[in-house]
Amino acid sequence: MESPAITALGDRWSSQQGGSLNVPEGDGSWSNTVTFGTAEAATSDDFKNSGYYDITAENVAVWHVPNNEQVDNWNQTSFLRYHTETKFLRSYGGNLYNLFKRFPVKHNAGTCPANHGPSVPVVYDVGDAKSNHNLYGPNARGETEPGFITFRAINYERAAMAICSGVKLKGCHNEHCCIGGGGHFPEDSPRQCGDFTSFDWDGYGTHVGWSASKQLTEAAVLIFYR
Repeated sequence: MESPAITALGDRWSSQQGGSLNVPEGDGSWSNTVTFGTAEAATSDDFKNSGYYDITAENVAVWHVPNNEQVDNWNQTSFLRYHTETKFLRSYGGNLYNLFKRFPVKHNAGTCPANHGPSVPVVYDVGDAKSNHNLYGPNARGETEPGFITFRAINYERAAMAICSGVKLKGCHNEHCCIGGGGHFPEDSPRQCGDFTSFDWDGYGTHVGWSASKQLTEAAVLIFYR
């Protein structure tokens, strides 16, 4: 998935139908078998292949690559790469498709903090936990603990987000550090709706208040199985 916007055509990992209470799960891409995009264009458009639900795996790896980079350059241009080692997927059906069946990315699927999905420690191959954490806005850093990846986070308004990259949650303003989501974000709707949720709350790429850095905001998040 790549850079944020209010939910619109192309936001396949949240909703293409606008922020609507009538579509609480949005496009439902985290827990369905619809595929889209191409691997070659994954840093400029959303991409999901059949391996998402077909592969049986134990761990995940995540790369952050600047938008629009050619596939041959991903390795050298990625500024964060990290992976899990705990074999956590064994407990959740062997892939993210089955994990998100258990923890649906859907508005009103639970409350914060009682109904978050798993938070799993990560090991860094490029970058480190501190540098990853520092890419979020200062307010978001105060509500998170670095060195983890969290699945299915729920905020104060019961909006659901799929993945919080590099962090475990301590508060409930998760929309400023988590990506992917359902179809309804009640707070100031539809301002928070989109694949990168509310990374730009205090200005696009400003890296102040709740806003993430421009580097993080303008990068694709690539998820691999291990």
